[in-house]
Amino acid sequence: MMGYRSRSNFRPIAIILCLIALLFQTGCWSKDEIEDLSIIVGMGLDLANETQLEEKLENRGSKYRKKDNLTYTLQIVDKQSEAKSGDTKSDASAKPYLNVSETGDSLFEMIRQFSARLERPIVGHHMKVIIINESLSRRYDMNNLLSFMLRDNDIRLNCLVVMSRGIARDVLEAKGKAIIPAFRLFGMVDNRYRTYKILPPMSLIKLEGKMNSKSSYLLQNVIAVDGEVEFSGAAVIKGKTQKFRGRLSEEELLGVTWLKGEGKGGAVKSYDPKTKQVITYELKSMKSKIVPYVDGSKISFRVNIETEGRLIEEWLVMNEPIDEKFLSKAEQSVETEIKRLIKLGLNKIQKEYKTDVVGFGTKLSIKHPKVWKTVKEDWDEEFSRIPITYDVMVSITETGSKQGY
Repeated sequence: MMGYRSRSNFRPIAIILCLIALLFQTGCWSKDEIEDLSIIVGMGLDLANETQLEEKLENRGSKYRKKDNLTYTLQIVDKQSEAKSGDTKSDASAKPYLNVSETGDSLFEMIRQFSARLERPIVGHHMKVIIINESLSRRYDMNNLLSFMLRDNDIRLNCLVVMSRGIARDVLEAKGKAIIPAFRLFGMVDNRYRTYKILPPMSLIKLEGKMNSKSSYLLQNVIAVDGEVEFSGAAVIKGKTQKFRGRLSEEELLGVTWLKGEGKGGAVKSYDPKTKQVITYELKSMKSKIVPYVDGSKISFRVNIETEGRLIEEWLVMNEPIDEKFLSKAEQSVETEIKRLIKLGLNKIQKEYKTDVVGFGTKLSIKHPKVWKTVKEDWDEEFSRIPITYDVMVSITETGSKQGY
């Protein structure tokens, strides 16, 4: 009986304590509803190229002190802002995104200028991709182009950075009504296990490390035509200048990828030396080991490349059997093709661009730190003169469900 009374007396006290605790629960008192925000998911940076809308606004008096150095395009996921902006009609056929552009010389000033054109504040917490036009990167270094993004707490440092051969604003357009271009680009990187034409993603935080170390590096190149996009080749950024140095074709990029050993999957198409028929190899693994050698003042490198995969396609003549002899011939054919790709890529980065985007200097600094100190100040130039040899070993471990005849 006494226990029952104690529990009864405790209940009002517990209720009072809970009510008091509720008074101190702040929750999200300062939150903004998602429908009250203009959410940025993509950015495009181009050489100054005013849109027709910008020109019309300026003719009506929208002017402030600036230099027309670059055009800044934002991709916003906001159906309500889209409908009220006047750029598209408010109907079911409207695109699920809005692209707005501003031309000037300060990225921060331009993004604040959008506040005078949009009814909702812009936030960058969900930023997916930054697209930089290569012509702009020839003129301005990456440190200046990305300074604002690296300082702004609103922009996530894991967003993807790519280079556009054409106008970056065009990459942020899509043909369909259900596609958000920034999401599409960000998702395409996940296809690396299907093809090694796609580079490992270069995020904003990784890029900052490259810039701080003045290293040369690659950015995925993207091309856009009629609302469609494709990853094709790569842009070479020179370490000392942090500017666009040149472009690698798709085949040259494949050669550099073999040197780095960063491929996750893909196909190597070769031709039988006698019959000239197609032999296609699907790689399952790719390994690369760069070994530096120092002999007095002479530096050289040896690259050992190993890959395992399957024979996925062959155009046989006269029903030639798939036996050990044929597989050996196919491996040799694939090795020859890989060496051809490596030669193309190495010649472009070493002899023409003089940029170590593979990481030979890093291997030298680890194995021979004293030697590295003597050459690191002008490494790209030194790199262009160093002998590099490579060896490729291909192992066909399976032929799929087709075993022979």
